[in-house]
Amino acid sequence: MHKKLLGGLLGLAIAGTAQANPFETIENQPLNELWLNAGFYSRHFQRDKGLDDTNPGWGAEYRFSTVASATAGRFHNSDRTMSNYAGIYYQPWSIGPFRLGAVIGGFNGYPKMRDGGWFLAAIPVASVEYQRVGVNFAIVPTYKERLHGAFTVQLKLKLF
Repeated sequence: MHKKLLGGLLGLAIAGTAQANPFETIENQPLNELWLNAGFYSRHFQRDKGLDDTNPGWGAEYRFSTVASATAGRFHNSDRTMSNYAGIYYQPWSIGPFRLGAVIGGFNGYPKMRDGGWFLAAIPVASVEYQRVGVNFAIVPTYKERLHGAFTVQLKLKLF
C-alpha cells in the first residue's frame, strides 16, 4: 500500500513537469512563515507488530528560507507513549510542486531506543504546500527492534 501511494505521488509530480529532467535545485531565499500541525499518520511497514498508526499531537514549523525550516513538537508515538522532537528541515531540491530533502533532529519517548531518551535521526522528507495548507511526507527507516519504520503524513496549516 505505502509503495503504491508513494509511487503514485511521485508519478503525478513527474507527469506534471514538462522538462526532460524534472529535478530542480531551489534557490535559497529568506522567508518568514509559521506552520502548525496536529501530529502524524503513520503507515508502518511491519503491520504485524500492533503499532499505533495514529500519532496525534501538536507541532510547529518555522520556514526561514525557501530551503530550510526549524521544527519542534510533541506527539503520541506508535509505541503508545509521548514523544518530543526538534530539528531542521533541509530541502534544496524540487520535483514539480514537491520539495525534497531531509529532516535532521532529536527525538525521544521510544521505550526501546535509549530507554526513551533523546537520540538523533535523519529522515528523508518530501513536502508540498499550497497557499495556507501543506503536507510533509516522510519515510522513517526501521532500526533493529528499537524503532519501527513507516511512511508518515503530516498535515500543516500556515498561520503567516
